[in-house]
Amino acid sequence: MLELIINARAADLGHGLTVRRVLPHAKRRMVGPFVFLDHAGPVTIAPDNIAQADVRPHPHIGLSTVSYLLSGQITHRDSLGVQQDIKPGDVNWMTAGRGISHSERFTHPQSFAGGGLELMQMWVALPEAFEETEPAFIHYPQAELPVSEAEGVWMRLIAGSAYGMTSPVRTHSPLFYVHTEWQAGASKALPGGHSEQAVYVAKGRIEYAGATYEPGQMLVFGDDQETVITASEKSTLMIFGGEPVGPRHVFWNFVSSRRERIEQAKADWQAGRFPLPPGDDQEWIPLPG
Repeated sequence: MLELIINARAADLGHGLTVRRVLPHAKRRMVGPFVFLDHAGPVTIAPDNIAQADVRPHPHIGLSTVSYLLSGQITHRDSLGVQQDIKPGDVNWMTAGRGISHSERFTHPQSFAGGGLELMQMWVALPEAFEETEPAFIHYPQAELPVSEAEGVWMRLIAGSAYGMTSPVRTHSPLFYVHTEWQAGASKALPGGHSEQAVYVAKGRIEYAGATYEPGQMLVFGDDQETVITASEKSTLMIFGGEPVGPRHVFWNFVSSRRERIEQAKADWQAGRFPLPPGDDQEWIPLPG
């Protein structure tokens, strides 16, 4: 059953990098453990100006960030000393736990080439038992992720289990996240098996129950394996969901089940108690306000 339709709102990250922000939303803070969804691009920037789009070092707690590119290239650096390029189809899964800082730089001439940079950025709230876990970063090349194709729908399973596939990506709670490409006229049911699931239209148009939905719209459902989506035209859909982990407080890049933990993280960042990425520690994003 369709519970809610969310229309993404525009957000400007500065220097020409704009996003469609889907979660959190005033009427829906989370879908399963997913507490944040930004769809950036596609955006093109002249090669001489790509550095202006860099995201300087900034902190996180209480979550895992999931970076997935549809096009372009990004260089990740974090306070664990990791430096990793991410290319389309790869997964960067960074678990902040008790605290981590990282940057996202556009160091490669191809970062905005061709059709431009297009990024799906998700945050997954950690269960209370893992909120203060040790920070970690794992890169999963696209070759390690399961793929299937049938009846006009191609799928890559980013995380969790769905549609008979299981991803090697390590998670902390039950969830699934799938990148799908649909031919015009293709129909498929949502995977079900979880309390909450959603379909985000990144490209194209889809139909459900006689209504049409366009890019920037997300449909939120409960656990219903009879929910059938049809692509009105060639489409890119991100399908995800999972089990709720409980209410979360969110401020800037901090997520926690405890408001006082958010306040501590704010104080720690202001006081310089978060380590910065080695080799990228000469500038950082200040605490908002």
